[in-house]
Amino acid sequence: MERLRMHWDPRQVGPVSESYAPYASIARLTVEAFLQSGLPVEVVGDWPPATPEELARAHDPEHVRKVLEGRDTNGFGNEDPAVARAALWEAGSFLSAAFDAARTGDPAFSPSQGFHHATWGECWNFCTFNGLVVAALRLREEGRARRVGILDFDCHWGNGTDDILERLGLDWIVHWSFGKFKRTVRRGIGWDAWIEGLPGELETRFADCGILLYQAGADPHIEDRFGGELTTEQMRLRDRAVFRWAAARGVPVAWNLAGGYQDPPSKVVDLHRITLEECLAARGLQ
Repeated sequence: MERLRMHWDPRQVGPVSESYAPYASIARLTVEAFLQSGLPVEVVGDWPPATPEELARAHDPEHVRKVLEGRDTNGFGNEDPAVARAALWEAGSFLSAAFDAARTGDPAFSPSQGFHHATWGECWNFCTFNGLVVAALRLREEGRARRVGILDFDCHWGNGTDDILERLGLDWIVHWSFGKFKRTVRRGIGWDAWIEGLPGELETRFADCGILLYQAGADPHIEDRFGGELTTEQMRLRDRAVFRWAAARGVPVAWNLAGGYQDPPSKVVDLHRITLEECLAARGLQ
């Protein structure tokens, strides 16, 4: 690995307005910042959007059709077909990154967001389709991984992922969601102790997974209006633990963005850059 491959296409960002989501531009801002950073990053843009058939493997097919046709609300609470089209490109970006990581063994990055609240038959909280599960299903179907790990470190529970895994009986997908256990850690051992023990937790949960799909959420940051758990240094140590464990175990990682609701948005981009730095450092490129 000489450069981190970033699977990006501007079409994966839909209409941006305050009525949709004031932070919908974070992906674009992050891409721009990464390319201007001087760090070893390259854009991979020659990949297709996800197909309705791929989405229907993880979702109710009729629900998928209605959302894409503008007959049902998307994750932003409207029926704008442009938003639905962007969701196809977002899922396609993550699919492309996941297959890249599985093929090369190197980490790959998808500047996508808005997956883990999308359930089998509904869109919620800025999440239209669940690109995490869509990618896991394709990886398994193509023989790229027998077991797939989904490490969801967004500050909120990945309820949509859990819903799909339960409905479809996907017990070969290992899902660990920060939002589901954060209160236990906060009231128990505390975040410093949790981070210290994180490599052991990763080993216990994901050692037999052929690939790790990592949602590197920015909203657990202590200054986030919807988060409020980890300091900047703790966020760095979190990402360091993930990427160094994966590098040591030889587990490919495809990672994406998630959460992040600080003003100005550049604060969120700075947290995503920390993730980038730790990803590169784990491979000796920082």
